[in-house]
Amino acid sequence: MKYLKTTLLCIILLRSIAPGFAQFNTRLKPYRLDNLQFTKPTLLKSKSFQRAIAVPLLFTIAGLYSLTDNDIINKYEVQEERNEWIPTYHNHTDDYLQYAPMVAVYGLNALGVKGKNNFGNRTALLIKSELIVGVLTYSLKRITAVPRPDTGQPTSFPSGHTAQAFAAATFMAKEYGHKSIWYSIGAYSVATGIGAMRVMNNRHWVSDVLVGAGIGILSTNLVYLTHQYKWGKKKAGGQTMVIPTYDGQTGMVSIVHRF
Repeated sequence: MKYLKTTLLCIILLRSIAPGFAQFNTRLKPYRLDNLQFTKPTLLKSKSFQRAIAVPLLFTIAGLYSLTDNDIINKYEVQEERNEWIPTYHNHTDDYLQYAPMVAVYGLNALGVKGKNNFGNRTALLIKSELIVGVLTYSLKRITAVPRPDTGQPTSFPSGHTAQAFAAATFMAKEYGHKSIWYSIGAYSVATGIGAMRVMNNRHWVSDVLVGAGIGILSTNLVYLTHQYKWGKKKAGGQTMVIPTYDGQTGMVSIVHRF
């Protein structure tokens, strides 16, 4: 029952975000019926949006599936394996490596290896991504109150370290993936290592890590999908804003498009 409640709360949070997407739509198709005009949103059907949510959705489904009693991936069985093979493992490298892809992007630019965007747009994209990650992870931690496997503190779900690592990895993939696939492979390898270390350090359940990865990728994907590039060549169309908010109990991310 506890895990069913967690799943339902996740769905409620996602539903609270959905109204913002209707305002975001930049391609509205007009219709006429008995002299009444209305519009049909097409964003949710666009290939760019579907690509942005496909991988995060898979991670989230896998994370929620690990909460069930199954023989494929079960959070308790993963925990038992960890306790059997590496019961005394503790390493704090993940506290620092979660930011490595982000630092690498600015380091490469400083060395003259130019990425996709200039400094202003790149920094704006990063800040918005970090805000969305923070709102989603902190809100879900407060709402679900899942105990950590080591201390029992109700701040386990989802993994903030993993969300941060995958947001940073996606940031690097967006900026340098077009130059070489190895930039993306390196960034996501680091992020995957962070997720594994959170479980190995006994700080998180595997479900926390999987959903955290989905949140990280989704946050950066949505930011790149909606950014207006104020500090460079501005795209045609209206103005789009990504607005993360938190009222002390519930977090929400609204995407608003002004025509």
